[in-house]
Amino acid sequence: MRIGKLHIERPVILAPMEDVTDRSFRKICKRFGADVVYTEFISAEALRRGVEKSVQKMLFEDYERPAVIQIFGNSEEAMAEAAVIAASYAPDYLDINFGCPAKKVAGKGAGAALLREPEKMARIAASVVKAVSIPVTVKTRIGWDRESINILDIIPRLEDAGIGAIAVHGRTRSEMYKGTADWDWIARVKEHARIPVIANGDIWSARDALAMFNHTGADGIMIGRGSIGNPFIFKQVKELLQGGSVVTFPGFSDRIAVAIEHLRLSVECKGEKYGTLEMRRHYATYLKGLPKVSRVRDRLVRENNWQHVIEILRDYETDCERYAKEGKIREYAEYLNDHSKRLVLK
Repeated sequence: MRIGKLHIERPVILAPMEDVTDRSFRKICKRFGADVVYTEFISAEALRRGVEKSVQKMLFEDYERPAVIQIFGNSEEAMAEAAVIAASYAPDYLDINFGCPAKKVAGKGAGAALLREPEKMARIAASVVKAVSIPVTVKTRIGWDRESINILDIIPRLEDAGIGAIAVHGRTRSEMYKGTADWDWIARVKEHARIPVIANGDIWSARDALAMFNHTGADGIMIGRGSIGNPFIFKQVKELLQGGSVVTFPGFSDRIAVAIEHLRLSVECKGEKYGTLEMRRHYATYLKGLPKVSRVRDRLVRENNWQHVIEILRDYETDCERYAKEGKIREYAEYLNDHSKRLVLK
């Protein structure tokens, strides 16, 4: 995949996710092999007003590169102005969110709502491209609903606007995250596009990643929800793509250790209060499937002292070691739909 000066063979990319892809999580995913990482999506209007929380979302370290800032909005003027602000933070490229289905975004005429206004979408894209000197890409969906899938009509408009690549989530806005992503439509996009295509939707395992590449012929893939609580997926995908098999099998100790690392980074980036509070959403996925986890999770989401949280996690690791000796935990080869190992109750 070539975007501007960036050239990566079959990249595995961390998708932008609000309240998830902050600096702490990006660093974790980068360590496990994510080729490119995206910020959370950022409001163009908030950037114009200088809202500090939005500005903070654009901060990243060289370790995270290649790193991408994603913005959203429904005004050519606002998006062009926000693009200039975002570009001043020197991302490797800039991405436009034309795919978010959330009511607070699409309900205000931005994100996926612009799928119903392809001409306006193209004008916004052109205004952003014209405003900055770095490459500009787009992330979108296949259409507003199943009766109005128009992605093939949108592609040439975006290409003419100067967009350097397109990431396509294989669902419509109306489907939100329900059902199954339609990989066939992504394959059609790849057949018609003159620019690189990044495939997104329902990649939960290394096997899914390989299947996505094979099914769509995409230049790269993007992993979103499948990485939450499971940053190991990036390493597993790279192992399968490069070596033909997965050799990384995280057990309960690995998962707890990464949860602790994630918490430390969160506190480092956001301070003790918010770093601790905002980690609460991640514990359920890091610990999913482990025995008697609900009681531990209840304690974790009530604890405000991050050091005490670490103590709870370490105590739980000791409990898991005992559960394993008692035969209450066993490992099996299929993790989700892949060759990874998972811990479950017998």
